[in-house]
Amino acid sequence: MIQTIVKSLLLVIGCLAGSATLAAQTSPVGLWKTIDDKTGEAKSHVEIYEKSGVFYGKVVKLLRKDAANRVCDLCSGSRKDQPIMGMIILENLKPYKDYWRKGNIIDPESGNEYGCTIWFESGKPNELQVKGIHWTGLYRTQTWYRVQ
Repeated sequence: MIQTIVKSLLLVIGCLAGSATLAAQTSPVGLWKTIDDKTGEAKSHVEIYEKSGVFYGKVVKLLRKDAANRVCDLCSGSRKDQPIMGMIILENLKPYKDYWRKGNIIDPESGNEYGCTIWFESGKPNELQVKGIHWTGLYRTQTWYRVQ
């Protein structure tokens, strides 16, 4: 009788731990590797974090040797001539159903700002789809990869 209770308790604990792990994997919070659209090379690490239910992303590592001291010379406003390292490039994303939307993203290479939506494709919790939407209706989607 006691063995049956212990086995049942272990099964419940295992299921709860598994569901907690799955929930953590379906959150965009974490460290993500970005890829250059033109060269296919790894470009940076962006840390996505949550603050008061809203999601942000900050450049925490530049992966190209020539980019270490780069500034956003084509940016406007408060980002103009600021270091790309440490820059918040993703902001104000709000959860909606099973994705995050109505945020903004900036491309430090061009200084352009876009509306932004992010999501996971089904069964791919380590690949984040990041869509930048220009005011003209044109858009581009990148895949960012979770850094383990």
